[in-house]
Formats: sequence, structure tokens, C-alpha cells
Amino acid sequence: EDSVKVCNSLLPGLSVTIPEVNYEKALKAWIRDLQASTKSKVVTENGEMSIFGAKIKSISSNPVNVYSKLVRLDSMLQLFASFETKKDQYVESATGAPEYTKALDYLKEFAKNQYIEVAKDQADFEEKKLRDLQKELSSLENEKARMQKSIQSNNNSIISEKENITAQNNELNIVNIASMGQDSTLAAMEEGPARKEKADKIKDLEKRKKKALNSIESSEKKIVRSNEEIDKATNEIPQNERMQENVREQIAVQDAIYQKFADKLKKIKSY
Repeated sequence: EDSVKVCNSLLPGLSVTIPEVNYEKALKAWIRDLQASTKSKVVTENGEMSIFGAKIKSISSNPVNVYSKLVRLDSMLQLFASFETKKDQYVESATGAPEYTKALDYLKEFAKNQYIEVAKDQADFEEKKLRDLQKELSSLENEKARMQKSIQSNNNSIISEKENITAQNNELNIVNIASMGQDSTLAAMEEGPARKEKADKIKDLEKRKKKALNSIESSEKKIVRSNEEIDKATNEIPQNERMQENVREQIAVQDAIYQKFADKLKKIKSY
């Protein structure tokens, strides 16, 4: 219970403090609440607000006049309000007005809702930071899994390419054996179908040899590439694990911070 100074007069009224709330935001919300459900407008002069015929059903079924002032303090706001139900009849405990408790609740509820918005914004901000860290950790975990999969895939590729090299070397041995003496035999043959058949056979053996050599060269390059990728992933995994540990520590700290603001919001809501 308090008094409200209006035009050098002190009117009986109520006051409530609202921590942390932005002045302009709270002022706008207060004016909006007073003007709800009525065509009357709030008039402000020298920081003092007045509205005549405000319809505040939670206080009275009849229109009331409200004189109010919102004041900045160091870390909070203070809202003063005086409710006039009839001419020169104000809501105060001394008169036993039935609207007194309702006016107390109305003012408290307004202040509480303003503080809830602040606390919710704070909690949401800290929760977003926590979610971002969790996403970062998930990304690092996925990256590690990808590198481990890459190592396994490249190891399998190396095995496969080595098997191919063995198979192609066997092919080369077969071709080399089959090619022995073929050139001299061809040189000694006279022109004709038989010589052409022999030349085609030699040409086919040369193609097989070239194909095998190309395949061996390709497999060797793939093995080199796979080993490079294995080395790269092997070197990067420890760094990834250190980054994961660092982010987990940040998550633990941020989770505690978020819980602090979540508890603050819960406490305000239960007030």
C-alpha cells in the first residue's frame, strides 16, 4: 500500500516493484492493459498517467479511474497506481473497500507477468546457447564417426586393390609366357591367313598386358591415396576427441547456467 502523487496531491494507492524489466516495454504494456476493453485513452503529463472510465473487470464491474506513475530505480521499476471507484473514493485498506484485495492481485499479476517475460527471454537465450553447444558436440561426434568409417573403408579398399594387383601380376605372367617367341615366329611366317591370325593373337596379348599394367598402376595410386586418407583421419581423430571433451565441459557449465535461469523462471511463476 502506498500513495500516488498526482498534480501535487497525494492519492491513496498501491505500488509494486518489478525487477530487471525494460522501462519502455513495461510502460507500453501498462498503458495497453489500462486501455483494454474501453475507448478511453491514457493521458500522460509530466510522467503522471490518468485514464477515466477504465474497464478492469478483475477489480470492479464498474468503470474506474486510474492514476499511475512508472518510476525507474537502479535495477528495477516501481509502479504506483491509485484506483478511484467513485468521485473521491479510492481503493484502500482503511475503507475496507472490497476492491482492495482485487487491486493488489491485479497489480501483482501485471508485475509478475512483466518479470516472467524477462526471465523467459533470459532462460530461452541460455537454452539456445546450450542447444548450440549440443549441436556442435553432435557434429564433432558425427565427424569422428565419419573419419573412423573412412579409415575402415580405405583399409578395405587397400585389401581389394592388393588382391587386384596380385591377380593382374598373375595375368602378366600368363601373357608373358604366352608371348615368348611369338614375335620371332611371326617374323618367320609368310604372308597369309595364318600369319594374320598369329599377328592378331600377339596384338591381343599386348592389349591384355597393357590392360593389366594399367590396372596395377591404378590400384597402386588408389593404395597411396587410401593410405594418405587413413593417415589424415588418424591424425585428426585425437584433435576431434580433444575438441569433444572441451565442448562437453562447456555444455556442463552452460547447462548449470541454463538451470539457474530455468529455476528463476519457475520461481517467478510460482510466486
